[in-house]
Amino acid sequence: MVTRTAVAALATCAALLAATGCSSSFGSAEEPEQDASGKQRLRVLIATSGDAETKAVKAAAAAYAEKSGDTVTVEVAKDMNQQLAQSFAGHKPPDVFYVNSDQFANYAKAGSLYPYGDRISDTGDFSEQLRASFSYDGKLMCLPKDTSTLGLVVNTDLWQKAGLSEKDYPKDWKELEAVADKLTGDGVTGLVTSDEYQRLGVFMKQAGGWLTDPAQKKMTADSAGNAEGLGFVRSMLKSGSMKFAKQVDTSWGGEALGKGKAAMTIEGNWLDGGMKLDYPDVKYAVAPLPAGPAGRATLAFSSCWGVASESAHREAAVDLVTHLTSPDQQLAFADAFGVMPTRTSALATYAEREPSVKAWVDGSAYAQAPVTIAGFDKVLGQFNTDLQSLRTADPKKILADLQRNGEQAIAKGN
Repeated sequence: MVTRTAVAALATCAALLAATGCSSSFGSAEEPEQDASGKQRLRVLIATSGDAETKAVKAAAAAYAEKSGDTVTVEVAKDMNQQLAQSFAGHKPPDVFYVNSDQFANYAKAGSLYPYGDRISDTGDFSEQLRASFSYDGKLMCLPKDTSTLGLVVNTDLWQKAGLSEKDYPKDWKELEAVADKLTGDGVTGLVTSDEYQRLGVFMKQAGGWLTDPAQKKMTADSAGNAEGLGFVRSMLKSGSMKFAKQVDTSWGGEALGKGKAAMTIEGNWLDGGMKLDYPDVKYAVAPLPAGPAGRATLAFSSCWGVASESAHREAAVDLVTHLTSPDQQLAFADAFGVMPTRTSALATYAEREPSVKAWVDGSAYAQAPVTIAGFDKVLGQFNTDLQSLRTADPKKILADLQRNGEQAIAKGN
């Protein structure tokens, strides 16, 4: 019989796990008994970008099941964070699941992840940067699933209409301002992007700033470089040559590009799939992001394949992840839904096969990895809210608030 107190605890943890790292064990440190039967039954929970990704993961799982003799069921989450939190609280988690970088430290701190990295023989083939992103207390907790970077995406028809060619792709901020201004007019905005740090953060990095120090132990938000980066964005917003996606009645940069409302946008390689599906007749090209005062920079995005610490099938689950992250399988995922491999060997092959993604692939060599601090997702949520008013707000005030909120999260997370 479940007591009223237990029910309340489950409900509370289900609501708070993703945000606070609430313990999923309620004080129990018992090792889960492992299924010793020959054939295992594995549950996989994913958050999908669309039908192409769902079909690709299910096909990969089916191929593993046929090879191993195990049964693998792939479920698509409607709300990944909520469903994971509830499953951890109820001690019935999926065996394998997607873990996004902004939630990784929450789950790792809560003890919800089985640290299987030391069981993988060739982890050196995975990007060092991404391995660091998915390490906690010195342990590689989970293998990076795939990766994306940001590039400058150009609507080539609008570009040519303005009398511009590939030689005019901007190399620095001054050139970006110039071409954005030239491309603005007749219902077209030179540069349209999302009003969030996941896009605007590139300007902070290009000016020599970032949110934290490399070890993620100290906040560096209130730096001169960050203020310069956001100040540059603010100046372009004020001039009208740059707008946020919602200002042109679109939900993201790809939609603005596809509808001809943006001549340029800043987006990742996931844009390929969306453009092929929704705007197949729109021609575009991808260039490296212009360099800032401190040089070139872009951002990296990733998630990993988590294995539940409470899984009764951990050995089989790790074997499945090994299959899902093999070079051939990563390339199959790349072909199916546009993500880039996290293995350096597979990434090189992908670049050879798909020359149009060169700017995104090249960016992985100097991309800034995401912040992975327990509880930091709340900090970033507030930062994104503040950035919505960047056109009229003081960048230094926004960064001071970020600094304060981040310091509190680091104090709690470490």
